[in-house]
Amino acid sequence: MLLKSVEYVRPGSVDEALHLLRSNAGAAPLAGGQSLSNILKHRVASVDVLVDISSLDELREIQRRPDGSIEVGACVTYDELDRSLGVRAGHEIIARVASHIEDSQIRNRGTIGGNCCLSDPTNNLPPLLIALDATMHVRSAGGSRRVPVEEFFKGYFLTALEPGELLTSVEIPALPAGARAGYASLNVAADSKAIVRSAARVKVNEVIEEARVVLARVAPVPIRHRGMEEALVGAAPTAESVRAAADTIGEDLEPVADSHGSSEYRRQMARVVARRAVLEAIGQGGGM
Repeated sequence: MLLKSVEYVRPGSVDEALHLLRSNAGAAPLAGGQSLSNILKHRVASVDVLVDISSLDELREIQRRPDGSIEVGACVTYDELDRSLGVRAGHEIIARVASHIEDSQIRNRGTIGGNCCLSDPTNNLPPLLIALDATMHVRSAGGSRRVPVEEFFKGYFLTALEPGELLTSVEIPALPAGARAGYASLNVAADSKAIVRSAARVKVNEVIEEARVVLARVAPVPIRHRGMEEALVGAAPTAESVRAAADTIGEDLEPVADSHGSSEYRRQMARVVARRAVLEAIGQGGGM
């Protein structure tokens, strides 16, 4: 199905883009367009004006700060995340996850901002950004604000962005001393949508001192599993301890069934991918 007729505007600055978004009720930002174009083609949603922000330099920067944190512009592509030495220097897992998103054509166009702002439960980066405790930088014509990543995703295709606002960058802190991250995904096929995903950040000092375990595709938005986190803290960093902690994932989840798996199947696989993500984080294998 072809796109219906829509006005296309290419602003020269973020301020101009924000003005266009504020002054046109039917306007929407266009970054990579890998998801938005399909949504519009299938008439799931419609817009009157596409505001193309993909070439704005301010949204395409990756900055590594002296404290080890990075700030990634919303229009940085998956391929740029994969190839960035600044990302790989302290956040290698982000580059690795980005390198596995769909195929090379999509990685060359899809952006971190689009991946987050669509708020599709199947998307790769949101659970990882929650595990890494990211902060979303949001601007409007009236000013800017910082949104903790756990508060950014509100529901299916719904975020904390208000009309006229734009996600400009994602700030990701350095991993705490002694902490590592892990990521695991069970996909329909090698380059397709996930059945279940998990991301973890674990700090170890003889025993597990801190843990963040995030599950995706078991709820409308990625969620932290506090029960597993609590079970991990104080435990030895062993496969046996991680397996026992993963067993806390159970009837508290009510994942939606679809053609790729029942609710019970997703519940069981959530334990598997959570275990794999944590095992990778503590250096015991696991991983994607």
